[in-house]
Amino acid sequence: MSSTIAAGSPGELPGGAPVVHAPPPMPSYIPPFGLRTVIGCLGMLLAVHVAGFNEHVTEIGLSDIRGAMHIGHDEGTWVISIYEAFNIAAMAFTPWFYMSFSIYRFSIFMTATMALLSIPAPFMPDVTSLCILRAAQGLTGGCLPPVLMTVMLKYLPPQIRVFGIAGYAMSATFGPNLGVPLEAFWFEDVGWRWLYWEIVPMAAVAVAMMAYGLPRDPMHLERFEKFNWFGLLVGLPAICALVTVLYQGDRLDWFRSPVITNLTFWGGAAFVVFVVNEAFHPSPYFKIQYWKSRNIQASLLSLIGILAICALMTDVPVTYLEAVRGYRPVQAAPISLVVALPQLLMLPLIAAICNNRKVDCRYILSAGMLCLALASWLGTWLTVDWVRDNFYPIQILQVFGQPMTVIPTLMLATMALGPADGPFISGMVNMLKGLANAVAFALFSALSRRREQYHSTMLLDHHGTHATALAGQGNAISGQLSATSPDAGHVAANTLQVFHTYVHEQALVLALVDIYFLLVWACLGYAVMNLLLPHRVYPPRAPSPSQRAG
Repeated sequence: MSSTIAAGSPGELPGGAPVVHAPPPMPSYIPPFGLRTVIGCLGMLLAVHVAGFNEHVTEIGLSDIRGAMHIGHDEGTWVISIYEAFNIAAMAFTPWFYMSFSIYRFSIFMTATMALLSIPAPFMPDVTSLCILRAAQGLTGGCLPPVLMTVMLKYLPPQIRVFGIAGYAMSATFGPNLGVPLEAFWFEDVGWRWLYWEIVPMAAVAVAMMAYGLPRDPMHLERFEKFNWFGLLVGLPAICALVTVLYQGDRLDWFRSPVITNLTFWGGAAFVVFVVNEAFHPSPYFKIQYWKSRNIQASLLSLIGILAICALMTDVPVTYLEAVRGYRPVQAAPISLVVALPQLLMLPLIAAICNNRKVDCRYILSAGMLCLALASWLGTWLTVDWVRDNFYPIQILQVFGQPMTVIPTLMLATMALGPADGPFISGMVNMLKGLANAVAFALFSALSRRREQYHSTMLLDHHGTHATALAGQGNAISGQLSATSPDAGHVAANTLQVFHTYVHEQALVLALVDIYFLLVWACLGYAVMNLLLPHRVYPPRAPSPSQRAG
């Protein structure tokens, strides 16, 4: 990471805000930059995408998996929440372990283990065994994104380090948007088991690339003499409990459920103990002191919000097309591809712009938030008559908005820190990145259900109020169905069913419009916050000859 500070004395951010740097790291061999290093970095990037596909594709295709494996709806939700809980928890503790076992060994082992666990997944005899297997997979998959951030910032030269950040940002913009198309392809054309097995060949390629290109750093097993056992034993269940609350809270009606109440209380208490332990332990998993920096505060808060906003803007059109229009994933796939494929061009383009020292990345971030706000505003015009093509303008604005927000946010989080701070900030950033998906899931579940119930009540209330005023015009639904059956009772029952279908569709559409409306204000709020709160950071540059000599 760059140790360049934009202004102020060494060790301070502009305005005098302190940055608590980590102690100097143990010496490790960093090879000269070349093709071999590039292959190793690309292998690490592929491994992270493999982990993302394993997460998103199985989540999107859960209804198909449940049908094939004879799993009920409620049981299926635990398959997702348990995976996500261990996935997010692993991100917090990963940096300590890869510093001990070396990036090379740790990355290859976790990637290979994750792939091997996918092979028996379709043959699990019951939900319990499947949940245990997915928990182990989540643990291994969550170990990879923090390593990617460190690899990109450690092995790439300073002058192209921002492009490494763009590569890491692919895991937040490119990968998740490929979930729907991949699920559609594997289930419709190959077979449902490949929703699990798809990662095996890609993981094999990633392992080969990492084995060839990543430097073979030595292991530092002496670090276990100061191993933070208490932090692991308290922090892991605390994070798992809180993530489970976010994924299961709405289904179990939040604090009316003893399960959610107990998980929240005990998980929250354990997390407070974990944070206090991290603040004083000589070998912490991440440094709480980083929150003293205004840039860290703004960037980490923005990271949660931006990724949650992007996830919600992905969920809304897919939910509408599947619930209202009856689309299958293969029919909704173009919606996600419109956002995903241009990222291969937009991410390096935005990185090149942010890599210019004349460009203030805070303004790029705010402009990206305005793009997302405009996309959300267009979404407020949603009606029951929309089809897939109506969402394309919204998706195109996200093509620009997502990389314009994610890359500057990561720059604000990393560019003002010293080289030894990488592992400590990496765990924190990745844990919050994963937590953003859980927050988005909880918000979407709660908002869509509650607003749909509200609008359904209001629509039925208006119908009851004005029913007599419209009685003379006849019942249009009944008139259309009267010729389908001579049984008046059968026609009346079908009429009522069709009427309630119309009410449900309209209530769901109005609920999704409300979500878009809230996203508009959230985007505008983040645009203003990132103009006021963080200080400017500059992209790193290679040291001059005089600096090398010094």
